[in-house]
Amino acid sequence: METMAASTSLPDPAGEFDRNVPRICGVCGDRATGFHFNAMTCEGCKGFFRRSMKRKAMFTCPFNGDCKITKDNRRHCQACRLKRCVDIGMMKEFILTDEEVQRKREMILKRKEEEALKESLKPKLSEEQQKVIDILLEAHRKTYDPTYADFTKFRPPVRSTSSNKGAARSSSILTQDLSSEDSTDLFGSDAFSTFPESVEPQMFSNMVLSEDNDESSSVNIDLSHFSMLPHLADLVSYSIQKVIGFAKMIPGFSRLLKSSAIEVIMLRSNQSFTLEDMTWTCGSNDFKYRVSDVTQAGHSMDLLEPLVKFQIGLKKLNLHEEEHVLLMAICILSPDRPGVQDTSLVESLQDRLSEILQTYIRCRHPPPGSRLLYAKMIQKLADLRSLNEQHSKQYRCLSFQPEHSMQLTPLVLEVFGNEIS
Repeated sequence: METMAASTSLPDPAGEFDRNVPRICGVCGDRATGFHFNAMTCEGCKGFFRRSMKRKAMFTCPFNGDCKITKDNRRHCQACRLKRCVDIGMMKEFILTDEEVQRKREMILKRKEEEALKESLKPKLSEEQQKVIDILLEAHRKTYDPTYADFTKFRPPVRSTSSNKGAARSSSILTQDLSSEDSTDLFGSDAFSTFPESVEPQMFSNMVLSEDNDESSSVNIDLSHFSMLPHLADLVSYSIQKVIGFAKMIPGFSRLLKSSAIEVIMLRSNQSFTLEDMTWTCGSNDFKYRVSDVTQAGHSMDLLEPLVKFQIGLKKLNLHEEEHVLLMAICILSPDRPGVQDTSLVESLQDRLSEILQTYIRCRHPPPGSRLLYAKMIQKLADLRSLNEQHSKQYRCLSFQPEHSMQLTPLVLEVFGNEIS
């Protein structure tokens, strides 16, 4: 123990030795443990050199003075072993005195104590906090398909360069199925028990209005300038269903989803947003959405410019998936939502999630990305409120026009709170 603590081991010269390559003692050929007293040696030769120098030992070779030192015979001739130590560069000047050894031990002990104290003060996610994160991750992964396979089931996207007749005549299964339900039930306090575990759209291509109705009703109205509205309406309706499924798994979920749905959709859509070309890429090129596509669904540039700016800013935060799902949960559990009755309860739930998010950032998000990250994320929630208001206004405006409202689904209309005459 004394011999190990008393040596001065130098770090390897930069990059000279590969850690995966076995190191050989320059004295005896045994496995080396590092640089000791200025040379690469094993522990045995390190201790031998130190003892010899401290005792000022004088050895005599019983043979010819040129013994070959090996791992097996290194104890046979101390004289030639010591000579070999000096030949490979070992120096007595590198040997510490007893006082220096003691100071070094104390310094090492103090450093270990400081590291232990620092580790004990480091914020850690509690078992309960980690459980909440795991619940949210599972909820998100169950309700968000990164392959976007279901997009093929929507009414097809019809961009301005294509014929829009099919979009006017095609009717989404979302539109028809939900028309027979009271969509307010989806947002009631008993939503956990009443809403199905999984709401999956059927094949939309199966639902086409009859040719007889084509010429005799408002279905035949020209929608050339809003040709993307049917597809985007299905996409939004589908997204709302998935957000409901996600929110159901949030501890403490109550009457909060209706007013926050579009905000959570905007947060979730950031996963498909790409900075390279400023599009939402959801699988194939058919489902690669540009700003021009969204304008063809009736949205103005006054809304889309801040929306794209929001998506860019959120993407650049490089959030972990854990941070992303926590932000969505915090967004839903906002005590200032319309219709919230027990604001103190909702506020306490949101505070709990906020604390978990801050702890996660301190524990798991390395700098410099973690700098002011929590504050930036909370600011994104404020930005979402403004986007939500503008987005809802646009949908309400569309729903007042029969030729456009018929392309929306009852669920979309219910979320944006419009009364259809």
